[in-house]
Amino acid sequence: MVYRLIGDAAMLFHFAFILYIAVGGFIAWRWPRTFWIHLGVALYGLAISIVGWTCPLTHVENWGRENAGQAGLAEEGFIDHYLTGVIYPADDLRLVQTGVGVVVVLSWIVLAVLTRRRARAESTTAT
Repeated sequence: MVYRLIGDAAMLFHFAFILYIAVGGFIAWRWPRTFWIHLGVALYGLAISIVGWTCPLTHVENWGRENAGQAGLAEEGFIDHYLTGVIYPADDLRLVQTGVGVVVVLSWIVLAVLTRRRARAESTTAT
């Protein structure tokens, strides 16, 4: 039972991690200091996509599932198992990755504009 919980927790954390890659820039609009966390997470996600590394969370999920007597993820990994062909067509993986990248960069651009406006507003009220 514990191993299954480990596998399930790794899966949920993996979903949350991928969701944070996509929307973390928008969260930084409200809490600007979280930008630096999001930058690290986004760069890590980009590196995994480009280099083709296997995310450590995939290893944890496989370990938990296999020790619980369940099948682990396929060699392709988490995204291919849970998202590709389920959430979007398998042929559109690069398009989806590019779209997420564009959304992240746009959220950062808006964050820069908001940060500049806040700094101006603070400097005018301070004088």
